[in-house]
Amino acid sequence: MTGEIIELQALDLAIAGALVVALAGLSWAGRLGVERSLLIAAARTVIQLLLVGLVLETLFAHATLYWVALMGLIMLLVAGREVMARQKRRFAGFWGFGLGTLAMFLSSFSVAVLALVALVQPQPWYQPQYAIPLLGMLLGNTMNGIALSVDRLTDGAWQQRDVIEAQLALGYTWSEAVEGIRRDATRSGMIPMINAMAAAGIVSLPGMMTGQILSGVPPMEAVKYQILIMFLITVGTGIGTLAAVWLASGRLFDERERLRLDRLR
Repeated sequence: MTGEIIELQALDLAIAGALVVALAGLSWAGRLGVERSLLIAAARTVIQLLLVGLVLETLFAHATLYWVALMGLIMLLVAGREVMARQKRRFAGFWGFGLGTLAMFLSSFSVAVLALVALVQPQPWYQPQYAIPLLGMLLGNTMNGIALSVDRLTDGAWQQRDVIEAQLALGYTWSEAVEGIRRDATRSGMIPMINAMAAAGIVSLPGMMTGQILSGVPPMEAVKYQILIMFLITVGTGIGTLAAVWLASGRLFDERERLRLDRLR
C-alpha cells in the first residue's frame, strides 16, 4: 500500500535543528568540548545539502551525459581529498591524493556504469535520478574502506619497519615482507561493509530502503533495490580496497625493493 509523500515544512526542520542545539547545550554543560564541532557540522549539513538539492534539481532538468559526468568527477575529487585528509601518515606529493582517487575511479565508476547499463537500465542509462545517487553511495562507502585500509597499511609499515627490513635482508621479496600487514589492511577496509550486510534488516534498516518506504515505494520493491545497492557497494568497496592496498604497498618500496618510508609524511 502506498500513499502520498508527506512534505516537510521549514518548521519541522527547525524543530529537529533545535534538538541538535539542545544536544550542544548538554555538551557545554557537561564540559564535553564537542558543542562547537557539533554546531558547525550541523550548519555544514544544512548548507551542503541545500546546495546539492539545488544542483540536482538543475541537473535533473538538463539531463545530459556531459553534466552528469562533470558532477561525478567533482564527487570523485572531493572523495579523493577526504581519503587523503584521513591518513595519519599519507604519501607525499601527488600520490597522497592520486592513490585513493585512482582506486575509487577504478572501482566505483566501473561498478556504477555496470549497474546502470546491465541491471537498472534507465533510459538514458546516465539518467541523473539513478546515476548520481548510485555513484554517491558507491563513492561514500568505497572512500571509507580505502581510507581505513591505506591508513592501516602505512601505520603498520611504520610500526613494523624493523621487521620488514630484516625480512628483506633475509631474501624476502617486498610483497612477502608486507603480506601480513597488507592482509590486515585489506580486512580493515572490508569488514565495515560485511558487518553492514550481516546486520541489515535485523539490527538496522538501511538508509536507502528507509527513504524509499517513507516516500511511498512498496516495501518489497524497496527491499529489492536495497539488496542490489548493498551488493554493489560491497563489491565496489572490496575492489577499491584491494586496488588501494596494492598500489600503496608497492609505493612503499623502490625498484630495488628497499623500504622507502621517506615517501610518507
